[in-house]
Amino acid sequence: MELGPPGGAGPAEPGPRLRGLRGDDRAASAAWLSEASAGRRAPSVAAVLPAGGSGERMGVPTPKQFCPVLERPLISYTLQALERVCWIKDIVVAVTGENMEVMKGIVQRYQHKRISLVEAGVTRHRSIFNGLKALAEDQPNSKLCRPEVVIIHDAVRPFVEEDVLLKVAIAAKEHGAAGAIRPLVSTVISPSADGCLDHSLERTSHRASEMPQAFLFDVIYEAYQQCSDYDLEFGTECLQLALKYCHTKAKLVEGSPDLWKVTYKRDLYAAESIIKERISQQICILMDAKEDEEHVGRCLEEMLKKELNHVKVTSGALCHAGRDLQQIILEQCYNFVCVNVMTSDFEETRKLLNALEESNLSILYPVVVISVHFLDYKLVPFGQKMEHLMQIKEFAKEVKKRNILLCGLLIYYPQTKKKMRIGEA
Repeated sequence: MELGPPGGAGPAEPGPRLRGLRGDDRAASAAWLSEASAGRRAPSVAAVLPAGGSGERMGVPTPKQFCPVLERPLISYTLQALERVCWIKDIVVAVTGENMEVMKGIVQRYQHKRISLVEAGVTRHRSIFNGLKALAEDQPNSKLCRPEVVIIHDAVRPFVEEDVLLKVAIAAKEHGAAGAIRPLVSTVISPSADGCLDHSLERTSHRASEMPQAFLFDVIYEAYQQCSDYDLEFGTECLQLALKYCHTKAKLVEGSPDLWKVTYKRDLYAAESIIKERISQQICILMDAKEDEEHVGRCLEEMLKKELNHVKVTSGALCHAGRDLQQIILEQCYNFVCVNVMTSDFEETRKLLNALEESNLSILYPVVVISVHFLDYKLVPFGQKMEHLMQIKEFAKEVKKRNILLCGLLIYYPQTKKKMRIGEA
């Protein structure tokens, strides 16, 4: 069952790509991605995402992959992390029958691409097997093709980056199987039957197995076909299946700290904090090209750069909003300051909001817009303009439905001392 976005432009896709590649990894990635252009067939890659878990450890009635983070299901972030990798051609999600319609709604609402849904099994391994079957078999009206390499990832690990996906895919192409690992945080011990310590493992000699993992498709598919019912019911390690049934020793790839898994309720708050931090790294100040507004906007820009030295502050012209916004959106900016001088209407702010809505930027993440108005109190009665500006409250209620958070800021000053007051501010 293939699903994809409706017609029109898809939402912006924030997040770094190919981060952290160095030396041999960079050379390998360049070779991998350039094979097709050199006249050779690039390895075909697909991904399988088991998403049939009930989330018992989360302690909430909703399966954790569907729990909201910033009002968006967790699994949507994971799908976005995979679909923004251009060389992953198909993404197969295994979901329970009772949640199939929910998953279809998520794919359509957030305009996910290259997604196919299959029914999950009663265990993790059975769900993965169903995903592999969908890639292996020629289904009627199916657009899925049997890949050369398949990546298996968890639906609740939303922060995976392209560099680690590439590393495990390249290693799997060479070794048959590969998986990400991380150092153990706690020492692993083995208890005896009477509940006493039997022995402990030396932490420095062992590693935690993480996701993603990647395999030559024929290797892992054969392993699952030969797999015993016991392994399908109680097994948790795909790399072990490749070793046990196909004698394929996996290459272990050092993973990044971002590979952690959302398991408990507190992890949802941690995930939300990480996402907020990522989308708060840039502020764009948009202003008209008029001389007064240009000066005020530049002063505001310099002040923000000084006070927020950990945030990238850029500026653009409202008269070129369409052109400038396209570049700003490509840079994944979700925070805007719209400067208005000597006016209390929202014409320029509306232009900005219309451009943001057309870009679909707010589909995936909330967008913050602060409409700033500088007014000369000698020329404009305060009560009159405040009453007019209060209209922004109703405007804010409307755009909030589209995931845009609008705030108004009135700065009231005498025109003759404008430069001094703005500088002091």
